[in-house]
Amino acid sequence: MKKLSRLIIPAILLSAVHNLTLADETNSVDRDLTGFESLEEAQSLWEFGVGGGIGEVSNYPASSERNFIALAAPYFVYRGDIFRVGGGSGVRAVVVDEKDYELDFSFGGAFSADSEDNTAREGMPELDFLFEVGPQLVYRLKDFEFEGGGNARLNARLQARAVFSTDFSQLDDRGFVFNPVITYQQRGRLFEGTALSASIGMVFATERLHDYFYQVAEEFATADRQQYDAKAGYLGTELGASFSFPIAENIRGFVGAGMQIHSGSVNEDSPLFEKDITYSFGLGFVWRLYRSETKASW
Repeated sequence: MKKLSRLIIPAILLSAVHNLTLADETNSVDRDLTGFESLEEAQSLWEFGVGGGIGEVSNYPASSERNFIALAAPYFVYRGDIFRVGGGSGVRAVVVDEKDYELDFSFGGAFSADSEDNTAREGMPELDFLFEVGPQLVYRLKDFEFEGGGNARLNARLQARAVFSTDFSQLDDRGFVFNPVITYQQRGRLFEGTALSASIGMVFATERLHDYFYQVAEEFATADRQQYDAKAGYLGTELGASFSFPIAENIRGFVGAGMQIHSGSVNEDSPLFEKDITYSFGLGFVWRLYRSETKASW
């Protein structure tokens, strides 16, 4: 699935967990190393600017059809003790922030797909925008400091999220996903201000989400698309890598690519399962226009 980011935490919960939130100054376990400041620099509490980019992804897991995306929009980063927005980790509400682990509620999402241009799903309902919400545990596996300069961090993430689809007129429950991920980030190793990020993760899902992608009800069966009942289980493995670099003092560019391996998926026999391996790519920029003088506490 194509990752984006979004949750609503009741005020009573925020009040309850506030006393559990502990910040390790300038060195939180989930601090992004690919932004404007190095690991040794304190980050602004908030920053605002504009960004844009282009990318191409599969319409859904194991689809042969592609979805081209072009975006230009304001961007906003907020680094509060509890609420954190942007900065490479999307939107999340932090419950616990210790030296070696963080527990939060986070969001993910995927763009909608057009079935009219997708031969495998022609005549079937559109795939709407997806969003996910649920707990995430981030654990620091190891920090690195290179003799020639630069830092790196290896983290493990365990994500369990509820999935919903929406056409912005109604909301539908699509089950749950479980997504263990290993992430690696390094900054300043190649050239000053440059950063590299890489990840590998596996995706498992309940039957409702597999139904959404791979089920073929009797009413949509054709001579070339037999009826199929999807099952819960392994969805695929995702590998990703990105490189960011300074263009000017307050402008950074980025390029990224991903590979999605669906071989061995529990629903390989679905007529909507078309490719064992799919790819994604993107490039763009962010331009920081304003930032607060107040610094974040982590």
